[in-house]
Amino acid sequence: MSEKKVVAVIVEGSSDESAIGSILKEYFSSEEVQFAVVHGDITSDDNTTVDNVISKICILVDGIRKKYGYEWKHFTKIIHIADTDGAFTRGCVREGEAEVEDIQYYEEYMEAPNVDAAERRNEHKSTIMYKLYSTGKVHDIYYRFYYNSCNLEHVLYNQLKDFSDEEKMELSDDFADKYEGKVQDFIEFISGTDIAVPGTYKQTWKYIQKDKNSLQRHSNMHLIFG
Repeated sequence: MSEKKVVAVIVEGSSDESAIGSILKEYFSSEEVQFAVVHGDITSDDNTTVDNVISKICILVDGIRKKYGYEWKHFTKIIHIADTDGAFTRGCVREGEAEVEDIQYYEEYMEAPNVDAAERRNEHKSTIMYKLYSTGKVHDIYYRFYYNSCNLEHVLYNQLKDFSDEEKMELSDDFADKYEGKVQDFIEFISGTDIAVPGTYKQTWKYIQKDKNSLQRHSNMHLIFG
């Protein structure tokens, strides 16, 4: 009997898993694909630091290991997907109107109820993201960190707005239905010149850190399928 091979996928929310879960499972059909859903953004969590973020990734993968009875040796790779949320921009935050309670994203700037707090969030999040993409292995398992800019909905649906959780799930379900059994069509979509950042893994990360690129519609998820 051949030994199990497992791909661990870390995403921010359930709608992320819904949108791309079946695509990844079809592409990695010779392996078992299991998701760890953070239900939030580990990179902007105030409790996450450069010193503890790798251990937090280990805990997420260990949760998969324990849930399904795997051994560490069964994991062949860890795929981690997160939103950039404009974190690499500097001086692009404007004070929002009185009714703005959360950060609102636009391709040239963002609005926030507290500009200083948003800038601190960007500094913190970008530092954590730098640590993660610079990390090649977690628990001696191949690890790669991929981004959607400004977020998953921006990349997949070309819409930059504050969606409710219900709207996100509806969009992701429709997207999954569209690409069910059509993984090559999805690869062509995510590799399109209007989305995919060209170059190597390292080059795509250098690109997203420049200017306002982390607010605009870019992704390096196509490298998952390289």
